[in-house]
Amino acid sequence: MKSCIIFAGGIIEGIDALDGEGLKDADYIICADKGYEYAKKLGIKPDLIVGDFDSYDGELPEDTEIIRSVPEKDDTDTLLAVKKAISAGCTDIMLYGGLGGRFDHTFANLQTLIYAYKHGCLMGIFDIDNVLCVFGEGEWDLPKFDGLYLSLFSLTENAVIDKLSGVKYPLEKYNMSQDFPIGVSNEVTSDKAYLRISSGLVLVVYSAFT
Repeated sequence: MKSCIIFAGGIIEGIDALDGEGLKDADYIICADKGYEYAKKLGIKPDLIVGDFDSYDGELPEDTEIIRSVPEKDDTDTLLAVKKAISAGCTDIMLYGGLGGRFDHTFANLQTLIYAYKHGCLMGIFDIDNVLCVFGEGEWDLPKFDGLYLSLFSLTENAVIDKLSGVKYPLEKYNMSQDFPIGVSNEVTSDKAYLRISSGLVLVVYSAFT
């Protein structure tokens, strides 16, 4: 899979602990507006910078492609970046700076996860304490991360979980509804968890123990 890393303008918890050198291995790197500040801090040169630049007013590199938009637009800067990643053939997208700060943008980024999934991409939102991704119909292996809870939420009115195993609280043939958070704060007890979804969309969240 062709990989893309996107830096957005939210809060990246634990940015100093991120491996900037490792992130440079991505095939394509995009910064959305203020996300360029994070790339600079990590010593990463992006391939593309997009945005209306309402939250970043510093200097921009002269040798990097820059796409300027206007504030009066339908797409968020992050969604613009995701669309560019998809058009470049990327199917593995990692978003940093997609959480924290303004809640409306955080929620918009969750919707962007759905957009990416429906366009054939596996996309995740990452910071040092959280990993979020969306899964639909099919079978999925969910890795174990020490020190992180595993939570599942239905993003559609209902999501049918045929099987969730390898966890402290397994599920089988369960109709998960959008209005009841039964999937919060589970734990992976095996080397990995197994998830089979027969209908609907599920938000998978790993969050650090507190």
